[in-house]
Amino acid sequence: MKKAQKAGVKAEPKRDIELLLEEYGTYHQHPSNRLINWVCIPLITFSIVGLAWSIPFPYLAFLGKYNGFLNWASFLIAFSGYYYYRLSPILSYMAILLIFVLALMVVQLEKWQMTGGPAIWPVCAVVFLLAAAGQFIAQKIEGRKVPFLLAVKSLLIGPIWLLHFICVKMGLRY
Repeated sequence: MKKAQKAGVKAEPKRDIELLLEEYGTYHQHPSNRLINWVCIPLITFSIVGLAWSIPFPYLAFLGKYNGFLNWASFLIAFSGYYYYRLSPILSYMAILLIFVLALMVVQLEKWQMTGGPAIWPVCAVVFLLAAAGQFIAQKIEGRKVPFLLAVKSLLIGPIWLLHFICVKMGLRY
């Protein structure tokens, strides 16, 4: 009787987040590839935030003294936070915290730029190119080429793929 009951039980369908992480993970099986990703994904995320931050944003009079607090990176962060929240609230909170830290680093670059240091965009462009080269090397090590559309999607999925490992290690259900 119990076997009959078990046979009638259907497995719960996988959530979108699980499907995305599994798909992304199939292209990241080699330990060296995974290690390189732990370095390159945060660097790529940092550089994208920095590049979006450095795009000139129009002056909006209704913002008054808060004009400097809104820029194109704000919209990028809001979009990614919403996208992550739809997939997994826990991972979205972790991702927003990570992006907040990366944005603080961009602010430090901005302060350095104001004191005579290099502009934000060339620094972030160099970081992006170096990290992308690292990803390319990791892909060669893996021996499996990531399709173009997945590579574009991985700009969003990569950070939460790393964060999901932290959740698993901590015993959090994402």
